[in-house]
Amino acid sequence: MFVNKFGRATLGLYSRIIVPACGVDPSNVGRNQISWAVACKKRSLWLQMNTEERTQRHATNHQVSTRSVHHTTVDPAELKRFQSLAIKWWNGNGEFKALHAMNDLRVPFIRDNLLNAHKAQHPGKPLAGLRLLDVGCGGGLLTEPLGRMGATVLGIDPVEESIGTAQLHSSYDPDLAEQVSYRTCTLEDLSADVAEGQKGQGDVLFDAVIASEVVEHLADLETFIFCCSHVLKPGGSLFITTINQTNLSYALAIVAAEQILRIVPRGTHEWEKFISPVELERHLESNGFSVQSVQGMMYNPISGAWSWINSTAVNYALHCVKLAEESEPDPQTGNPDNSAATEHYRENTQKS
Repeated sequence: MFVNKFGRATLGLYSRIIVPACGVDPSNVGRNQISWAVACKKRSLWLQMNTEERTQRHATNHQVSTRSVHHTTVDPAELKRFQSLAIKWWNGNGEFKALHAMNDLRVPFIRDNLLNAHKAQHPGKPLAGLRLLDVGCGGGLLTEPLGRMGATVLGIDPVEESIGTAQLHSSYDPDLAEQVSYRTCTLEDLSADVAEGQKGQGDVLFDAVIASEVVEHLADLETFIFCCSHVLKPGGSLFITTINQTNLSYALAIVAAEQILRIVPRGTHEWEKFISPVELERHLESNGFSVQSVQGMMYNPISGAWSWINSTAVNYALHCVKLAEESEPDPQTGNPDNSAATEHYRENTQKS
């Protein structure tokens, strides 16, 4: 009875939210064509400058990030937390029940946007011929359905136990043998391999990167996005689902979901790591992405189902595209000169 009443109250809160739509400005975008080591060094130096100094040196920049650079995007506390949950990924009524249900939204969201971009026709296997990267794949809850649609999917996760669970589960379906593979590593590890050519001959870049319910657990968002761009083909897609940083998200995602309803384990989320769509778009655009769509999501604790909504006040999904042209970075800041890339993208968009 209490759960039902609380669920109805939760839905009532959602229904009262009015969030103005955020326009997307694909300006100030571009990427780096110099070596990986030089690029990382320049970007690290830029990120470590204090806000005042950066403001003086970049008077045209409206807002700047104050996040510091870490040697890894992985938070050790998050790593330990997910190690304890690694064997529970495929329990559809357990701690990851909401993630299982989220597939009803995120799988079509990824599929439809990729089909719009690639215009391929493969009856029964709509994503055939595409190479996808599922970052923070956990036990493979999203990796497997993408593989069943014909895509070649690599799932990576820093938690070895989670990768073991994913490999074991996929081994029961022979249809996934050629479509899905897993690796225990971080995104920056994989990005370094791409830069150094350690993967052998052939195309090592991806048509799309998926980071679903990942960015709110990172130690370094800026480096993560930079690495996403590095492993993507020009014109490739990046899909993100995450949680907004609002008072309502604290009330619902932490107090309600973790402490009262126990939908997810207590301590799963830190409100300080949540990020608003506006801030996330700013990070993405500064790393050479053009945001295509942002859509609000709502979880109904009564029915256990997700639905699309207009408000992004709590959960949201984002799709962005890596611009097709790169430009040389500013020698002082490591930031790219983006005007040519932006203009090229706009011209191509108008032609299509």
